[in-house]
Amino acid sequence: MSTAVQTVPKIDIRHLTVNYAEKNREFTALRDVSFTVEEGEFVSIIGASGCGKSTLLSVLEGLYRQAGGEITIDGEPLTGTGTERGVVFQHYSLFPWMTTRNNIAFGIAQVRKDLSRKERLQIADTFLEKVGLGEFGSKYPSQLSGGMQQRAAIARALAMDTQILLMDEPFSAIDAKNRIVLQELLLHLWEGDGTEPRKTVVFVTHDIDEAILLSDKIVVLTAHPGTVAEIIPVPFERPRDRAELVKTPEYGAFRNRLLHLFYQDIAERIGGEEVIL
Repeated sequence: MSTAVQTVPKIDIRHLTVNYAEKNREFTALRDVSFTVEEGEFVSIIGASGCGKSTLLSVLEGLYRQAGGEITIDGEPLTGTGTERGVVFQHYSLFPWMTTRNNIAFGIAQVRKDLSRKERLQIADTFLEKVGLGEFGSKYPSQLSGGMQQRAAIARALAMDTQILLMDEPFSAIDAKNRIVLQELLLHLWEGDGTEPRKTVVFVTHDIDEAILLSDKIVVLTAHPGTVAEIIPVPFERPRDRAELVKTPEYGAFRNRLLHLFYQDIAERIGGEEVIL
């Protein structure tokens, strides 16, 4: 008689509550947040400004302690920072005194102490090529455009070869054209060629179209204090052709559903009127 193998989620968030103090008062940033992220899954978190999206990511990074609830990674309680998690921030977070190549090699050194400097630089060069910056390894961040700096930040996170990528609105400071280019680049690198397992990604964004294009499922948070309004699987098969997908009635209906969730909560809090989309 065979028995099914029981698996645990890569990330399991249960009844998470986060409070913070300001001017001798305590505020609740997140209240009773629960959802799971499976291994290799791409999950986006959307919600209004101030709903706690970035706070949630900070907790997952191990930089912020929760007031209640539990988070586990591979079934083990999250107790602080860890080398299994890499982070890409909204602002490029490159060291200005290091070349692009050395920025990436430095990130690798934090998680791969066994590698020589030569080996770290070789890996850095490989990932610079993957993000289209092969000719810019000797440049300093100040010599790169914003889009190029964010490519370098993505290259560093991927080169570190962590199991989990935490991405906090990484494209929000990029112009519309380069944002699309970086979205497609991230998808290409995440999907890979099928020979290696995909990274597990938790991606914070304000952009509903970005969330639909990238995600396997979308977690919608309510306005402050943030709690889970709905967890919605994205119904579109991969790979996704942006130009063709947006023309379909199914895309329009799904997008409107997300918009309604996004704006209805805000409307209820400021005036109680229903949003008509």
